[in-house]
Amino acid sequence: MMIFANSTNHLSEFLRYIAEKSLSGEERIPALTVLSKELQVSVASLREQLEVARVLGFVEVKPKTGIRWLPYCFTPTLLLSASYAITISSDYFEQFRDMRNHLEGAYFLESVAKLTKNDIDQLNNIVLRAEEKIISRPPKLPHAEHREFHAIIFSKIQNPFVQSIFSVYWDIYEYQGYAIINDLDYLKRVWHFHRLVYEGIQSGNIPYALEAFLEHKNLMIKNNKSIPSQTFE
Repeated sequence: MMIFANSTNHLSEFLRYIAEKSLSGEERIPALTVLSKELQVSVASLREQLEVARVLGFVEVKPKTGIRWLPYCFTPTLLLSASYAITISSDYFEQFRDMRNHLEGAYFLESVAKLTKNDIDQLNNIVLRAEEKIISRPPKLPHAEHREFHAIIFSKIQNPFVQSIFSVYWDIYEYQGYAIINDLDYLKRVWHFHRLVYEGIQSGNIPYALEAFLEHKNLMIKNNKSIPSQTFE
C-alpha cells in the first residue's frame, strides 16, 4: 500500500507523519518534543494536532505508554460529525437513516450469501428471544435483539466505511430515543417480518428474504416517532 500525494493535502503535519509511519507497521509515536524537532513544528501546534487525531480515533494517548497509532476506524469520526449535525436539525437523522436503508438494501444479497450455518442459527435464536420478550408479562422491548439481528445479517461486509455507518446509525437511533417503543402491535409486525427474513434465508429463498426485509424497512419508516415507553421493561 502507498500514500497518494494528493491525499495528504488536507492532513496536518502530525496526521501525515502517523499515516506514513503506519505503512511501516510502527505503532509507537515519539514524544512531541522529539517530533517537534523532526517536523519543524512547535510543540503547541503538535499538541493541538494530536488532540484532533485522538478525538478521531487515529491514536491512543496514555500516561505510561505514550502515543500509539491505532488501526483505522471510521466510527469515531462519523459518530462525532453525525451527532453534531443531528443536534443542529433532526432532519439530518432522517437523511442518515435514508442512506443507511439504501446501503442495507444494496448489500443484503452480498452479505446473506456469505452467512454460515452458525450465523443463520443465531438469527433464529434472536427471533425466538425477541418473540419471547414481546409476549412476556409485562412485555419487554427487544431492542438489543433488533440491533444484533441486523449486525449478523451484514456481518460479512468487509468495508470499514459501510460497517461504521451501520454501527453509528444504531448508536444515534438509541440516543434519539427511537429504541423506546410502546406500540405492542407494531413490534409484533416488525418481528413477524424478521421471522420471514430468517425463514427465507434458512430455506435458501433469498429473494423472498430480501422482499420481507424491505417490507420491514417500510414499516419502520412509517413509525419513526420517538415515544417514551411506560409499557415495556
